[in-house]
Amino acid sequence: MPNLNKVMLMGNLTRDPELKYMPSNTAVVDFTLAVNRRWRSQEGEDREETAFIDCTAFARRAEVINQYLKKGRPLFVEGRLRQEKWQDKDTGGNRSKLSVLVDHFEFIDSRDSGESGGNYSSPKGSSHSASSTQDTPAPSAAGVSEPHHPVNESDIPF
Repeated sequence: MPNLNKVMLMGNLTRDPELKYMPSNTAVVDFTLAVNRRWRSQEGEDREETAFIDCTAFARRAEVINQYLKKGRPLFVEGRLRQEKWQDKDTGGNRSKLSVLVDHFEFIDSRDSGESGGNYSSPKGSSHSASSTQDTPAPSAAGVSEPHHPVNESDIPF
């Protein structure tokens, strides 16, 4: 039986991205998107609901998101769902959470204006490889290093 795990979301960041580095020196950024849905009820009332979706990006994508996005900025992401499972420390019960692993993203606006922004994905064979770690500093003893070297303008894909 065929399977498909693909997610496309457009929303606003609820907080500044949090960049960390894994022991393998791979950048990881976590952020949350607020995605709104508006509709009119059968009674004719305007309704709105907001979903808060946790997202994670790795490598070059993580660095670009951390550098250019802040709380409140709109973003389009494509990725796949990941389910995390763990045992609750207080009750001992099983817990789980769905989050999105980002494969591709696009800026919705530019930094200084409301115009359409660029996009960033890392197709195989791209000169902007997401697995490049040439300029990544060594991680600290805890496995997470402090913010890292700024991205050069020639590294920006737009």
